[in-house]
Amino acid sequence: MKNLILPFLSVVLLSFSANTQAYMTTGGLRAGTDWGITIQQRLTKNMTIEGIVQSSLQREEVIITALVERHYPLIFRGLNLYTGAGLHKGWLSPEASGELVPTGFKDPFGLTFITGAEMTLGRFNFSYDFKPAINVVGGERKFYTQSGVSVRYVFLTNKQYKKKQKAKRKKKRKEEGKGIHLGDGWKIWKKN
Repeated sequence: MKNLILPFLSVVLLSFSANTQAYMTTGGLRAGTDWGITIQQRLTKNMTIEGIVQSSLQREEVIITALVERHYPLIFRGLNLYTGAGLHKGWLSPEASGELVPTGFKDPFGLTFITGAEMTLGRFNFSYDFKPAINVVGGERKFYTQSGVSVRYVFLTNKQYKKKQKAKRKKKRKEEGKGIHLGDGWKIWKKN
């Protein structure tokens, strides 16, 4: 039985690779120690920027986090490990459990780090991450950790983005060459 597990997992993962799509823009829900929404935008082949708006289940605050992440592809294009860092800004609730927040607590601001794994299958992106944060100013604590699972919908795939870019370039070339257009057949040294 043990001898069959590795070949079975390899076949399953390789079969998914035909259905995976790299994404340009995704957005969805995040749940874990904190809950909220997350949006990712690919900047380069291996870099994304992620924005997270979340509310804590452990602390009476809302936090906005902006992260830059570096992706490391694994077995196929839709499976990645990633690490990153960024900044967070939070707002403490004016009331915590019916009592005013103790004097001295300010709205948190600080550094956030992230490491995780993600898989894109069709139009959905699934990820699990570990996200420690350091409050440079304010907050109930100076250091805290979070972990979460995110499920995002792929709004724009790499393929769709490249197709739009190609259409833009074609339109621009057409507009620039409105005078005389020789067509593609004028390059006699190239075989058709």
